[in-house]
Amino acid sequence: MKYAICNETFQDWPFEKAFAYAKEIGYTGVEIAPFTINEDVRLITPEKRAEVRGQIIDAGLDCVGLHWLLAKTEGFYLTTTDAKVRQETADYLKELARLCRDLDGKIMVLGSPFQRNLLPGVTHEQAMEFAAEVVRDAMPVLEDCGVTLALEPLGPAEGDFLNTAESGIELAKMVDSPNCRLHLDVKAMSSESKPIANIIRDSAEWTAHFHANDANLLGPGMGEIDFVPIFEALKETGYQDWVSVEVFDYDPGVEKICEESLAYMKKCVAAVG
Repeated sequence: MKYAICNETFQDWPFEKAFAYAKEIGYTGVEIAPFTINEDVRLITPEKRAEVRGQIIDAGLDCVGLHWLLAKTEGFYLTTTDAKVRQETADYLKELARLCRDLDGKIMVLGSPFQRNLLPGVTHEQAMEFAAEVVRDAMPVLEDCGVTLALEPLGPAEGDFLNTAESGIELAKMVDSPNCRLHLDVKAMSSESKPIANIIRDSAEWTAHFHANDANLLGPGMGEIDFVPIFEALKETGYQDWVSVEVFDYDPGVEKICEESLAYMKKCVAAVG
């Protein structure tokens, strides 16, 4: 299993310090939230991209890719009736793909509920068509960059569109590209009626990436979710890609979150055998 940490976890830590610490305690990858570099990816210069790429390499880490793709941006929306906004959103995804490539990343996690939730008068079926149109438009650039877009279902606490793994797979099928697949997140899966391990098994053919966290917004092992069945299902389905720790509650502190999450996951994997 390959373990990564999402870089916004480190909050105001300089990249060099954060990446070196992640490597020191046992992570081998880092996943980047673009807004930690610049809130507008189009303003990230080639020089800055090379600098961040060098910092990741110098720390001895791999760049997993990007997540929080549309966080802290304005004017983008996947499911709007406004064709101009959909086109601008597709163009922004293309530039994100170029940033991902420039950092040596391979995965872009598309969650961004506030840029995809159902707008007044838009049905779920229409929203699926709009989202598929946006992603299809961006696909040639993602394919050229060697980047996979991993669609992230989220629970109803986050929004009202793409709430299940099954709906994520449905959208990926509509896009119809080998570079459009599924992302699974433990917190999100915990909101489904189906057991998490069953979701993993049923989604195995489509799963490109995985986030480890707890329903309480903390890291794995810091809440009530048992990760042994989760890692059993990942092993059973042959998943060998990244497991990235992504938390939303930073109160315990960077060190506690990073160290306890990794130690717990390794313990669970050892228990699986």
